[in-house]
Amino acid sequence: MSLSIKKGDMVEIRSGKHRGKTGKILKVLCEENSVLIEKLNLVKRHSRPTKSLPQGGIVEKEGSIHYSNVLLLCPKCKRGVRTTSKILGDGSKVRVCRKCKELIDKG
Repeated sequence: MSLSIKKGDMVEIRSGKHRGKTGKILKVLCEENSVLIEKLNLVKRHSRPTKSLPQGGIVEKEGSIHYSNVLLLCPKCKRGVRTTSKILGDGSKVRVCRKCKELIDKG
């Protein structure tokens, strides 16, 4: 299954405790159908002392959010929108905003 969002996209969270917040996608987890968003949905992990972290302790990191709970941000609309795909004349496939028909993929 291919998702309509990629690493580096700006997205808006549309449900949950972080509803309305925006952030950049750090990682897309295809097997779990979820994404990691920068500085959102932080969870605390207890880690043992290791060579790289000799003190150990509590570490905060991003938790995953199901991809159906995020919407891609349109650069023109400045809000989360649904997208469709379109094939250009040169054969490349791009994402298009359904509201304003603006191309989301530049290039």
